[in-house]
Amino acid sequence: MVNPDVKDKQSLHFMVRSGLAGGVAGCVAKTVVAPLDRVKILFQASNPDFQKYAGTWSGAFKAGGEIYRSGGMRGLLQGHSATILRVFPYAAIKFMMYDQVRHAFMPTKESETNLRRFSAGAISGMISVFFTYPLELVRVRMAFQTRSSDDKSSKRLRPSFTRAITRIYNEGVLPVSSASSSSSPSVAQTHLPTSSAHAFIRFPLLKFYRGFSVTLIGMIPYAGTSFLAWDFLRARFVPPGSNSRPTPIADLCIGAVSGALGQTVSYPFEVVRRRMQVGGITRPDQWLRWDETVRAVWAAKGWRGFFVGLSVGYLKIVPMTGVSFAVWQAGKRMLGV
Repeated sequence: MVNPDVKDKQSLHFMVRSGLAGGVAGCVAKTVVAPLDRVKILFQASNPDFQKYAGTWSGAFKAGGEIYRSGGMRGLLQGHSATILRVFPYAAIKFMMYDQVRHAFMPTKESETNLRRFSAGAISGMISVFFTYPLELVRVRMAFQTRSSDDKSSKRLRPSFTRAITRIYNEGVLPVSSASSSSSPSVAQTHLPTSSAHAFIRFPLLKFYRGFSVTLIGMIPYAGTSFLAWDFLRARFVPPGSNSRPTPIADLCIGAVSGALGQTVSYPFEVVRRRMQVGGITRPDQWLRWDETVRAVWAAKGWRGFFVGLSVGYLKIVPMTGVSFAVWQAGKRMLGV
């Protein structure tokens, strides 16, 4: 028997309220873990200033302490403005689409399976990342920037959202004739293969999609596993129609477990993605492919290189996902969805 609220769940009113609850949940969760998020990005992208701290739980706190000493609380929150601009539409689309796709795949309780739960989560995550990825890239660039990783002309300038966008848009390649005729040492003299160079020159917006392919692939195990665990655990411990009602604590705990599982299975993709995203800083003249990035990580540290910063990832993802799911559910209850 189909649930009586089918039409309501497919209505624009329901979708807007579901998306609003999800967007707010994402912003709250990201704010809670913003300092850890920056440390994790610095570890994953192998920022030379912070590699000495990578690999241990204590190193994460030491790195955070160094950031705080050099930049105060603003340093710990560097890149957070871009995070908020990205995470609201990202979380809103993800949670809203999950409600819609889940309902389409599993309109009845009898139709619920783990494969469909996984598929609904993966599809919703892929849709959300497709629409918001450029903002994610800007956020990572702002968080990655440190005094020594930036160039001399701008190292005294605090990273800003507009400056990061301008830098990404202008970085990398010039037409060969322009580059060869320039006498300025600041102009890159190396070039991409012809096809890639032409793509950069003709479509500079492509620069905002560095690492997009591996991000899209990595979103499948991350969002799929997270929502699978969330849905399965709620059905197991808080089944619909039972006398027990979901509480914020239950939502927080189930969300935390779901996030930890999703982080574990998708973390190697995340490391590769971060390395590709900061490629415009470390190798501005080249478009790093995911396969050569994988080989570079393996050559540097072997299989352990794909799990650099995972301890910080757990410190971040467990509270973040727990808060995100809990606030999402609280928002839905408050908005009557």
